Amino acid sequence: MLKKNILIDTLASFFYVGFIPYAPGTWASLIAALIWILIPVESVTIRIIIVCSAFVIGIFVAGLSELKSGIIDPSYVVIDEVAGMWLALLLLPKIQHPNRVPMILLAFLVFRFFDITKIYPIKNLEKLGGGFGIMIDDIAAGIFTAITVNLIVWIL
Repeated sequence: MLKKNILIDTLASFFYVGFIPYAPGTWASLIAALIWILIPVESVTIRIIIVCSAFVIGIFVAGLSELKSGIIDPSYVVIDEVAGMWLALLLLPKIQHPNRVPMILLAFLVFRFFDITKIYPIKNLEKLGGGFGIMIDDIAAGIFTAITVNLIVWIL
């Protein structure tokens, strides 16, 4: 049972980033963006698999963390921020884009805005509860982020 709890905590907190005392969601989003930049994977298919895997694993471990802790959407669960950030980056123009670093930085800032403010309908998705509710609002924030950043890139 102890090994199972350690694995759940490790994944839900994205390798203990969620236990950083100040702004764990922001740290998780930033680290997710850095990992996305550093992953030497050009294949969109593999990146889709990575995002979908983070989402599915996140539903499972976030739900178990909620049950284990007795806290609704525990603050140390940050796999949702990771999956949402990765989805936003997946939906941006090709990673070889000449302005990719500023674009990724913009995506990080926009994602944090949507994740923190939880504008409609993002806030309502949280109410679905359990692991799915924990994950889906950040997936929506990732979609809103991708739309916003793509519009900005298109305008500029």
